[in-house]
Amino acid sequence: MQDYIEQRVLEISNYILETGATVRQVAKVFGVSKSTVHKDVTERLPYINRFIAREIKMILEKNKAERHLRGGEATRQKYTGSEKDSE
Repeated sequence: MQDYIEQRVLEISNYILETGATVRQVAKVFGVSKSTVHKDVTERLPYINRFIAREIKMILEKNKAERHLRGGEATRQKYTGSEKDSE
């Protein structure tokens, strides 16, 4: 694995551990695709640090379990926000 990829994997992992961010949020912050983030933390990270990989896996599973709630909230804000603008 090239050094810059390993460095990115560690930076992404630390960011997820500190913030609990979703794959989409991390991709936006680091300027990479969601696929890259997912591959970094699920395939590459276990080779670098399997202990951190386990912690990241738990965070990703939690985010996935809450995904439907965030989606519903975004839709609610979209429609309630537009009503406030027209009042």
